[in-house]
Amino acid sequence: MRMSVPPLLKDTAFRRYWSGQTISMFGDQISSIALPLVGVLALHAGAAQMGILTALVWLPNLFFGLHAGAWVDRRGHRRATMIIADVARALLLASIPVSYAAGLLTLWQLYGVAFMTGTFGVLFTVGNPALFVALVPDDQYVKGNSLIYGSRAFSFMGGPSAGGLLVQALSAPGAVLADALSYLGSAFFLAAIHPEEPQAAAGEGSVTAGARFVRRSPIVRSSLLSASVINFFNFFFAALMVLFAIKYLHVRPGVLGLVLGIGAVGGVAGAIVAGRLADRIGIGRAYALGCLLFTAPAALIPAAAGPHLVILLMLGGSEFVAGFGVMVLDIAIGAIFAQVVPDDLRSRVSGAFQAVNYGIRPLGSLAAGALGTYLGIRTTLWIATAGETAGFLLLLPGPLPRFTMTSRQEPADSQRAVAAASAPGVSSP
Repeated sequence: MRMSVPPLLKDTAFRRYWSGQTISMFGDQISSIALPLVGVLALHAGAAQMGILTALVWLPNLFFGLHAGAWVDRRGHRRATMIIADVARALLLASIPVSYAAGLLTLWQLYGVAFMTGTFGVLFTVGNPALFVALVPDDQYVKGNSLIYGSRAFSFMGGPSAGGLLVQALSAPGAVLADALSYLGSAFFLAAIHPEEPQAAAGEGSVTAGARFVRRSPIVRSSLLSASVINFFNFFFAALMVLFAIKYLHVRPGVLGLVLGIGAVGGVAGAIVAGRLADRIGIGRAYALGCLLFTAPAALIPAAAGPHLVILLMLGGSEFVAGFGVMVLDIAIGAIFAQVVPDDLRSRVSGAFQAVNYGIRPLGSLAAGALGTYLGIRTTLWIATAGETAGFLLLLPGPLPRFTMTSRQEPADSQRAVAAASAPGVSSP
């Protein structure tokens, strides 16, 4: 059967943008395995030190999301900023194998690299939405997001495995070099495109304008509220899931890795059908359905019991459906935001959204550890499951499930929100 090339990939500029994103995402997944293993294998880090290392990757979103978004909107030149962020992250990561080879690598350097790569990652991420809409026609937002998130799903399947093989072949510090090279690949492809970007924000570009837009936009506010609750409890859940599976369900680590990989297969399936699902039931309903499918299957894990094969089927089924759901919701909300967020606020809205949605994640992990100690692992996982599902339920009274890509109500609300967010007399902190 002859496979057709998606129309967007026939466009040279988008194809180069997509290629850079794909390379970078595979590098990120390699680094997600290699960087922690540098701490464990090369520097003999303990549990507390590994917790700090993980938190340092996410904390820049909380500290700098608002300011990064305002700075990028004021400055414009999003593509150039993203290239600088890619090159900076490549140099930071390359310092690890260089220092290791020289016998100079320390845990403090690893901490610094984790924090600074996270910081430049914030700059890259807040600039990306404006570049996406500059490259993709507004009637192709769902298809464009499907291609990007399809690459992300494939990276979840192949990246960690490639990272493990590279660690075995090159050592953990050597494997980090692969991620550094991936950022250079992303920078190369970004440098090869020259889209007409949205103009820089007029005036000073208040740091809090993005946050005020989020607060006044029913669509964005509803999404942030739901996503924050879901992600808090999802990281709450993730902090204990592996421990529960190995210690209480007696799943061997190798088998658990295969089971978790099923989630990536579900993600690929979600990326493939998300566009057709949105066309059939509406983009807002597709987002709400994705949230439900991402959260509800978590109940299968604390409920797992019985023969070992049944336990593995429950774990695998939970991961597959959740992977499918998260891809559908990510693709849907990316397309919705591309339509409802004004060009001159995209980076600030992205920064404000990240500050809350990403900043809350390490807090969930910390809370899980404390609660799991007092209530037990299984009980804490049930609480996390209930919390995730509550995040989905928060969507239902709001406007998101009824949103369609032809809707005109939200853009009107958005324009009022822009006027309020940009009103004179409101100074940035």
